[in-house]
Amino acid sequence: MPGKHYWPIRNDQKCKSIKYAVDWGNKHAKKAMQMGKAGSLFTQQELRMENVYQYMLHLLTEYAKLLKYKPTIPKNAHEICLESLACSETGITKAFMLESLAEPVYDSEACELPPPFDSKKLEEIARRNEKFIEDVKRREDEWKE
Repeated sequence: MPGKHYWPIRNDQKCKSIKYAVDWGNKHAKKAMQMGKAGSLFTQQELRMENVYQYMLHLLTEYAKLLKYKPTIPKNAHEICLESLACSETGITKAFMLESLAEPVYDSEACELPPPFDSKKLEEIARRNEKFIEDVKRREDEWKE
């Protein structure tokens, strides 16, 4: 959410908007630090790999419905265990590869993630975001560099 997790930057006046954001951050260092920490925490909690994998499964499942051909497994194909790809790596590269492996989802439907908000709450958040962004635009337009 703008103002809580990040400071919005305008597309139509990017340079002025960035200058204003830096000026605001310098004048409100504590609030800027809180915003940065809130954004980082949101990213760590909400963009977990299990959520990313569920989304990717959903996306690929829906995309597969659009395909006009049916893929087949070649007769001489061999299954490769993903863990074996990390065997030759060491250190942080190996740790990252093992950490990012997907858990099998064969027994679940694609994208079983519950919606985070009902439609009323989502509309309220959208209105609040729009109001905050409009307020930032107004302040930027009034700001003297």
